[in-house]
Amino acid sequence: MTYNNALQTYIEATNTHDFSQVRQILHPDAVYWFSDKTCTTLVEIQAYFENAWNVIKDEVYEARDVTWIVSEKKSATCLYTYHWQGYHKGKFASGSGRATNVFIRNEQGEWKLIHEHLSAL
Repeated sequence: MTYNNALQTYIEATNTHDFSQVRQILHPDAVYWFSDKTCTTLVEIQAYFENAWNVIKDEVYEARDVTWIVSEKKSATCLYTYHWQGYHKGKFASGSGRATNVFIRNEQGEWKLIHEHLSAL
């Protein structure tokens, strides 16, 4: 798997709304910077994801305008605009923002997401 494939796999896993799928692409030491919270453990990250999936029903998440600003043998960093849509309290809702994702290649040659930073536009 390439780092490009890792990002796509991550987006697809997110859209399953099953954190066990997301966890497969995450590095054990992953750190997330959300607009309203920092998550430094997989337990915290899982709780944040699951809460978001409960608040926004049938959410679809996507990455647009992906730019890889670093791509080396063991790390790759991309910037993109994220877009989401789903239902909040029964009404259609959508939004977007900026994302930075950092992937590292582990000893088994797998690309894992170690950092995500999301912010509003």
